[in-house]
Amino acid sequence: MPLPYRWLTSLMVRYNGMSILIDAGEGTQIAMKKKGWSPKPIDVILFTHYHADHISGLPGLLLSMGNSERTEPLLLVGPKGLQRVVESLRVIAPELPFEIVYRELTEPEETIAFPGNDRFRIEAFRVHHNVVCYGYSIILDRIGRFDVDKALKLDIPKQCWNLLQKGENVTLDTADGGSRVLTPDMVLGAPRRGLKVTYTTDTRPCDAIVKNAAGADLFICEGMYGEDDKQDKALEHKHMTFAEAASLAAEARVGKLWLTHYSPSLVRPDDFMPAVRAVFPEAYPGKDGKSVDLSFENDD
Repeated sequence: MPLPYRWLTSLMVRYNGMSILIDAGEGTQIAMKKKGWSPKPIDVILFTHYHADHISGLPGLLLSMGNSERTEPLLLVGPKGLQRVVESLRVIAPELPFEIVYRELTEPEETIAFPGNDRFRIEAFRVHHNVVCYGYSIILDRIGRFDVDKALKLDIPKQCWNLLQKGENVTLDTADGGSRVLTPDMVLGAPRRGLKVTYTTDTRPCDAIVKNAAGADLFICEGMYGEDDKQDKALEHKHMTFAEAASLAAEARVGKLWLTHYSPSLVRPDDFMPAVRAVFPEAYPGKDGKSVDLSFENDD
């Protein structure tokens, strides 16, 4: 539940002009405005599940988007029943100047692709809560390095280099009236390490999390309870302790772990971090407004 000094859990990911929001509980748009972000350019909202602390802020968010004269369609993604839940909430936000597009998840794992950008995708995976709940990995692949020497050796015109580097095929007319097809693999090396952010809340530890978070640069995971004596509560309510989240991060070999989705009784998460870091050293407590810029690793 929201506290006077702490908002509910949500995440904004921004990439190449695209904004993706995960969950929209009460007060989400206020937290966004404190960060200096507008809801107008949000392209996608992903819902983990339909408990109120993850979706009850949606009607106000939609109204703000409409009042900002947004007209572009908005994609909503979530477990089965999404359209029914959202249309029920929209009783108090009935008129919007933009279309809502629904993508309901029904399989244990699904991929949300974006036309025109085959290097960027969202992978949804079902986790283990007391209602149907999904985690999400947001993935940006990176193509191989452009080999100038190879391009020159193959006599590929320089005006084709940019298109090949973007992964596009190029067809050239030849002097004999035929054609020559140039493909990216002719001039690109092996794919390089891309970027990956995995987000999961409201779940017990499960194999799906380890599998889908594997190798993530940033793993954002619920830590409902910091105290070891809250293990029984975690089991009862299908949540996680800090220690369990740290174990998942270690097993998945992620880069960094941010803990989030704290119990209202957990007011000083920093107090528990020494024990967490004994399991996974790159663990950090989440807080309102916490953000990071992720960049491709330097492979020079």
